[in-house]
Amino acid sequence: MVMPIYDDTPMRYLRRPVVNWTLIALNVLVFALVQSEIFGDPLTIMRGFAVIPRVLFGEAALAKWIVGPPAPLTLITSLFFHSSVLHILGNMLFLYVFGDNIEDAMGSLHYLLFYLSCGVASGVVFAYASPHTITPLVGASGAISGVCAAFLLLYPRSTIFGLVVGVFPIHAPAWMFVGTWILLQFINAILGEQGHVAWFAHVGGIFAGLALTPLFKRRGVRLFDPPPPSPPPLPEDLGAPPRF
Repeated sequence: MVMPIYDDTPMRYLRRPVVNWTLIALNVLVFALVQSEIFGDPLTIMRGFAVIPRVLFGEAALAKWIVGPPAPLTLITSLFFHSSVLHILGNMLFLYVFGDNIEDAMGSLHYLLFYLSCGVASGVVFAYASPHTITPLVGASGAISGVCAAFLLLYPRSTIFGLVVGVFPIHAPAWMFVGTWILLQFINAILGEQGHVAWFAHVGGIFAGLALTPLFKRRGVRLFDPPPPSPPPLPEDLGAPPRF
C-alpha cells in the first residue's frame, strides 16, 4: 500500500484551491455528523445515501424507515459518506495531495464538474459489475481515482513523496507512483479480490478521469507536462555590452 504525502507540482493559475478544500471539509463534516449518531444509527443513515445496485435498478427497495434521496441521486450523495476513520483519512489524503493541482489545471467550476462526473461513473461501473448485490457503496474513492488519473495525464514527471506500507519513505516520479497505484486497482478488480474495497468503482473512476481530463482542462494546459518552451536566442549582432 502506498500513501502520498505531498508533491512538488506548483500552482500556476489559482492562489487557493477553494473547491478542493470545500470537498475535503464537506466529507469530514458529513463523517463527523454521521458518526456522532445525532441522526440515528450510522449504518442505517449511510445505507439510505449509498449506491445499492438492486435499488438503483429497481429490483429492490429500502425499508420505509430508511431516509434517503431517489436512487439515481445516490450516485452523488454516496461520494460524501465514509464508513470508518481509516476510510476517510485515506481518501482525503489522496484528495489533498492531488486535487489542488487538478483544480488549478481545470479551473474551479470545471474541477467540481469533473470530480462529480468521475464519482458518478464509478458508481455506475460498480452497479453494472454487481447488478444484483445489495452491498452499499459509499466513499469518495471513485471520484478521487479520476483525480489520480488526471494527475497522471497532466503531471507525470512530478515527484511524489509518500510512504510504502505506511512506514517506508519513498519519492518517485508521478508516472511511477500513481501509475503503480492505478495498476493495482485493475489487478485487484480483475482478480476479484474480496474485502471492503470496491475495486470496480475505482476502475470506473480511473476510466472517467482518463477520458474527461482532455475535455475539462484549461486550453493552456497541455497533457504529459511538457517542458516550457525555451526562450528565443539573443541576436548575435547586439555587440559588446556598454561600459560604465
